[in-house]
Amino acid sequence: MLKSVVKGILGSRHIREAKKLQPLVDEINEVFEEYQSLSEEQLKAKTEEFRARIADATAEIKAEMEELREEKRHSEDPLKRQELQEALADLDERMVAKTRDALEEILPEAFAAVKETCRRLLGTEVTVTGQKQLWDMVPYDVQLIGAIALHRGKVAEMATGEGKTLVATMPLYLNALVGEGSHLVTVNTYLAQRDAEWMGYIYTYLGLTVDCIDKYEPHSPERTAGYGSDITYGTNNEFGFDYLRDNM
Repeated sequence: MLKSVVKGILGSRHIREAKKLQPLVDEINEVFEEYQSLSEEQLKAKTEEFRARIADATAEIKAEMEELREEKRHSEDPLKRQELQEALADLDERMVAKTRDALEEILPEAFAAVKETCRRLLGTEVTVTGQKQLWDMVPYDVQLIGAIALHRGKVAEMATGEGKTLVATMPLYLNALVGEGSHLVTVNTYLAQRDAEWMGYIYTYLGLTVDCIDKYEPHSPERTAGYGSDITYGTNNEFGFDYLRDNM
């Protein structure tokens, strides 16, 4: 009895949380409808437009940070260097907040761009892990909700078959627009490689680069290049050991 009551309470809470996101889902779908009238060139140009808007939003803080870094490089006074370091830490926090705000503003358009790309890929033959198949996926509302939750750093539990692979593409694309890389971590090498290839059709259509670090040997030029991609897939083991190797 207690178990069913708890389950009912938790279930209701999750439903309430999902309902809070419905207006944003509706906004994404409205933009999606608008994007259907764009030419291929216009849709692909959205990526650079989004990047420019993020750059404009953070330009002032970036300039301040560069000035302080330059001043710190030329300062030999320990106290002054400490003071500058603290100022840089404050600016870094402001940069994170400003970037977060910029991404939230762009989110409906970025997610709509991914959804419209999926629609345009419908019926296209794609090759995934050596197998040919037809693209047949366009995000449903429940997947948009999952994507919003992921972007906002929340845990999004989805059942098998609900499309976690597709859900991840939207926050990955949005965060890659910042230009500092966007990573997807999984526990399975096959899935990491498969999803990088499969979802790569979305990213490359929109002008982003994608790779999977598990395909390459540690410390190899290819793996280094993989980390330099806009979006990088990999397993927790490889990401973790690369971090340890780099910091030993």
